[in-house]
Amino acid sequence: MVVIDLKGKSDIADYMVIASGQSSRQVATMADKLVEVAKTHGVKGVTPEGREQSDWVLFDAGDVIIHLFRPEVRVFYNLEKMWNAELPDASEPATV
Repeated sequence: MVVIDLKGKSDIADYMVIASGQSSRQVATMADKLVEVAKTHGVKGVTPEGREQSDWVLFDAGDVIIHLFRPEVRVFYNLEKMWNAELPDASEPATV
């Protein structure tokens, strides 16, 4: 998972979160859980785009944009490079 600080770089949001699931099923489950968490926290209007295929699911939550990818789709679009984000060390455990 990568969190990109967009403040001063873009007016679309303050942060972008990019994460991967290992399969379309896992990405769909992650998307469903995000919708549940957003509703629990009173975030309104968060509707995932791309949930049907779950290759790339996008959430626009106002100040935060969340991208969920299958690994090969994430590599293809390479959003981290576009935003010059530092990638986490693959040998380190993921932190949230």
